[in-house]
Amino acid sequence: MDDATMIFRGLHDQEHPFLLPNAWDVGSAIAFAAAGFPAIGTTSFGVSASGGRPDAGGASKEATVALVRRLRALPVPISADIEDGYSDDPEEVGALVAGLGVAGVNLEDSAAGHLVDPSIPAAKIAAIKRAAPDVFVNARVDSYWFQEDTALSAVVARARRYLEAGADGVFFPGEIEAAALEQLTASLPVPVNVLASPGVTLDDFAALGVRRVSTGSLAYRAAIDAAVAVAEAVRDGGDLPIATSYAVAQQRLLDFEARERAAEADA
Repeated sequence: MDDATMIFRGLHDQEHPFLLPNAWDVGSAIAFAAAGFPAIGTTSFGVSASGGRPDAGGASKEATVALVRRLRALPVPISADIEDGYSDDPEEVGALVAGLGVAGVNLEDSAAGHLVDPSIPAAKIAAIKRAAPDVFVNARVDSYWFQEDTALSAVVARARRYLEAGADGVFFPGEIEAAALEQLTASLPVPVNVLASPGVTLDDFAALGVRRVSTGSLAYRAAIDAAVAVAEAVRDGGDLPIATSYAVAQQRLLDFEARERAAEADA
């Protein structure tokens, strides 16, 4: 197990949940690393939207693979959002993950906006663990995301099916009542991941037993809103925001390129 993978696993073992920001390109990932975040994930929505494509349906595959391979040059662990693995063949999914060189992946249990039979993602999880046993597999349970089969017993049963297949953590996106979330974390012997939620602090999540909180596509969507707000401020004579200087942003990119060259030389 390499250092990045060990560090990433260790982040899930803290009393306080760690926040995983989700990047959509190299620039956003560099900025998150510069801000001191100990690990960075990707967002399939942000990656797809950046290329002018809607989320899901495998639209993010090529861009995500290219992005995470570059992000390995950063000094922090990387976790890749790979939707449903981009294939119905478990062995293809396993081979894909083994070739990414990341510390973790998110694998969802839905397709075309609906839950799939849990045996399908379970087979993919098992294949990933055979091909890349050290990668932290975060099994995404989309029951609350799509509001399907949301009885607590059914949600826990899905999660346990994925744990039996080798998943290292479980991700529950969507709106979940605090009492239900507390029952979920108490019912599962692995770290539970949720999305950041308005009005809910990391301390609040910690009290409910959550070990990891992700920003998902929120940062991308907020960045787009902020960009529009800048243009509106110029148009309407409003106050312009304070932003990272060109010189600092450029230097970060130059430093990143230097890290990439050094990594290639060591390979």
